[in-house]
Amino acid sequence: MKPIEDNSLYKFILGDCLSILKKMDSNSISCIITSPPYWGMRKYDNNEDEREIGNEDYFKDYVNILTNIFTEAKRVLTPDGSFWLNLGDKYENKHLLGMPWRVALSLIDNAGWILRNDVIWDQLKGTQSCKDRLRDSYEHFFHFVKNKTYYYDGDSIRIKPKKEAYISNGKITSSTGVSGVKYRKIIENSTVLSDEEKENALNALNKTLDEIKTGIIHDFRMTIRGAQRAWHSDNTDISGRAKELEKRGYYIMKMQCKGNLPSDIWRIVTEDTWRKDNHCAVFPIELLTIPIIATCPKNGIVLDPFSGTGTTVVAALNLGRRGVGIELSEEYINVSKKRINSIELCL
Repeated sequence: MKPIEDNSLYKFILGDCLSILKKMDSNSISCIITSPPYWGMRKYDNNEDEREIGNEDYFKDYVNILTNIFTEAKRVLTPDGSFWLNLGDKYENKHLLGMPWRVALSLIDNAGWILRNDVIWDQLKGTQSCKDRLRDSYEHFFHFVKNKTYYYDGDSIRIKPKKEAYISNGKITSSTGVSGVKYRKIIENSTVLSDEEKENALNALNKTLDEIKTGIIHDFRMTIRGAQRAWHSDNTDISGRAKELEKRGYYIMKMQCKGNLPSDIWRIVTEDTWRKDNHCAVFPIELLTIPIIATCPKNGIVLDPFSGTGTTVVAALNLGRRGVGIELSEEYINVSKKRINSIELCL
């Protein structure tokens, strides 16, 4: 079946996600973003429903069930699609289970997912009750893909540099004050570089300064053999930079004017604004912005197999995508529809 009618912006489907996913057309969803119920953490309004996830007697059963669900979700996802999975951890008998990674590794080993990022969601607040360990204030947000080549609009999420290049004493200078004078002296006075390597390094430096002048880059750093060591490692077997340093005598790290991609640590406070329901695990729309903008094309379909009160669908609609939610609770679907009807969508 089609996940959504061609003329519809959103759809909520009542039922357990595995059964519904099995009915959906292959390659019909652009992006999947979800946060399934955590194991042994909460009871929702379907306490007697054996299809409810998270109440298994053994955590290994929970891992297996999620693996089965997201194996089916992989079939539904387009070849260039992305799957974002938010999971929290769990203590049992004083032992931290590492549940997010148990699920992630199972998806890699048993379902063939490719893990591109482990984003740390720093929630800026956490538990205070425990007295014999540090309070927990983060969760994992995994980014999976089906294939090595996939849709990714990195330019749409880049962070623009706070400063621009400028002229100082008649010389072009990077946003952090790098003019190239120091690098030029190191190259010219080097006893390690050959004459040919010196010439190539100076040409590369001049080209980089021209790129600052023309607005292609705003900053750079140059590493020169004999003057600085390679970043991370000097071992050419494991470091491409070390290999470049050995082969050419230098390498240059450039910072593009269009900005840098965000890091894999996101500091976003947990949802506090939409609290007109009894759902106790609502994640914030801000958490979904980067995944949707970067990995779902305009007018694409975003699916949440554990829709809850519809946060993913709301975020998709606000960002010009279509949304589909699967939810076992009829109450939550009703809340989701009321929520969408009460907001102004950015369409």
